[in-house]
Amino acid sequence: MLYAADVNVKQVKYNRDMMLILVLASGEGVTIGAHRLYAHKAFKARFLLRFALILLQTVAGQNCMYIWVRDHRLHHKYSDSDADPHNANRGFFFSHMGWLMSRKHPAVIAKGKTIDMSDLEADFIVMFQKFFYKPLYLLFALALPVLIPVALWNEEYWNSLLICYFSRYVVLLHITWLVNSAAHFYGTKPYDKTMLAVESSLVSFITVGEGWHNYHHAFPWDYRAAEYGTSFSFTTFMIDVLAYTGLAYDLKTTPDDMVVRRALRSGDGSHKFSLVEEPLEDEETNIVSEKVKSLIPSLTDLNNNEIKEEPKNIPGDDKLDKLIKNSAVTNGNLTGKVFRNANPKMEKDKDK
Repeated sequence: MLYAADVNVKQVKYNRDMMLILVLASGEGVTIGAHRLYAHKAFKARFLLRFALILLQTVAGQNCMYIWVRDHRLHHKYSDSDADPHNANRGFFFSHMGWLMSRKHPAVIAKGKTIDMSDLEADFIVMFQKFFYKPLYLLFALALPVLIPVALWNEEYWNSLLICYFSRYVVLLHITWLVNSAAHFYGTKPYDKTMLAVESSLVSFITVGEGWHNYHHAFPWDYRAAEYGTSFSFTTFMIDVLAYTGLAYDLKTTPDDMVVRRALRSGDGSHKFSLVEEPLEDEETNIVSEKVKSLIPSLTDLNNNEIKEEPKNIPGDDKLDKLIKNSAVTNGNLTGKVFRNANPKMEKDKDK
């Protein structure tokens, strides 16, 4: 009896570990593959990586890559409107899972047909998975996860089915759905207060990096899906590792000055730069303050205070410029919560 009990305990442990590995691996197939690679084209991937990600996304069982990407692009283009498949304006439950239990809104169907999917249609692996999705799902999402425990540690079929398929599937679905629901309701909006998408550290922890949603909706092309990168995202860390090996390349990011400008122009004031109360420059030396340099190190050279990268012209910059002009910047010193690029040449030009 003791031996049998020990065997059962080990089997439960193996099944639990198997389930957790499948949740994490297939979840990365969704977050790295379906989301950041295919939906947003935030980076490029070699054939081997694309193949592996589509395989893992199949294990996740959240529809084929083609439909997943189409719905997600639709979500971003018409976010929280009638054309959004999981419109958060219809409530938490609807955005979490109710949208899969009801008929699609006519606007979702109509606007879905307008989404450009030519890049996925040109990808052989994506279209192969789309055409053979059902048998591929049965094999990789159901049969293999259930049969591997049975074959390797003599687990009972029903136990394996319950833990490695049903439980694993339900857990992963709810983790994914939290991004559509909780990350549109509970949190801050440091980059754009007009959006429903929020920054949620809890959702980011549960989804290993997908909860910094206000940033992601403001800058959807950024492969990090967060301003602070790998410090708060296991998924971003994995992309960096893949880039180091050469499997991922051409990673897209957002310039720091663009992030700060967006936060100051349309954020809710919770961004850390918005809370700086000291001058951006010292009045006498024209040197950028140490606190500001620590917040945006990539914008300025710490020795000679020269701009490394010229700011990009983005929508709304004219409003920010007017705000700067109207803020009584008398002697080249800007205080409070308004930001401008500190450039010593500005004062020289003014003297002329």
